[in-house]
Amino acid sequence: MITVVDYDAGNVGSVVNIVRKAGGQAHVSRDPEVIAAADKLILPGVGHFARAMERLHGAGMVAALNEAVISRKAPILGICLGMQLFSKHSEEGDAEGLGWVDARTVQFRFEPGSALKSPHMGWNTIEPTRADPLLEALPEDPRFYFVHSYYVTSDNDAEVLARTTHGAPFVSAVARDNIWGTQFHPEKSHRYGLGIIRNFVEKIG
Repeated sequence: MITVVDYDAGNVGSVVNIVRKAGGQAHVSRDPEVIAAADKLILPGVGHFARAMERLHGAGMVAALNEAVISRKAPILGICLGMQLFSKHSEEGDAEGLGWVDARTVQFRFEPGSALKSPHMGWNTIEPTRADPLLEALPEDPRFYFVHSYYVTSDNDAEVLARTTHGAPFVSAVARDNIWGTQFHPEKSHRYGLGIIRNFVEKIG
């Protein structure tokens, strides 16, 4: 059973639906005791980094997540803002994150008049840096849906699972021990995203 963490910062219904479509079982919870005891978790997210961390702290979820992920080594998948929250710090609200990966979250910045826009929105490819169960057996030429104004910059290349280019390469997936994250939205990425979630359901944990 996958516990989808509900902290008022993500479309948890879409995440639950794609887990079920992938053949898994999922339920939504904001109960710290349930989260702390979870077998496997997904941390979705859309919105503001600092406010998201405030919600997690205010609901007692940070300690619960640390118990599940750091102490018990339960697998977790962070999606978009959920992955960014794994980092140590974000420019968005000048806030500290969970600190699970050696990374920072920074804003896209482009020269005035540039054709490049922020947020980075729409379909894009990923360039895996290594083999990993999360990326196995995906459909040919996989493309994923992105919508974000901030991105993760890693201080440890060993934790980078994939990069994507928007002006310059940025980290679009991370993996470390029992922790996985994607900057893109698998739940919005049709059959390509379904492959990611199926791998999380079947091959991880």
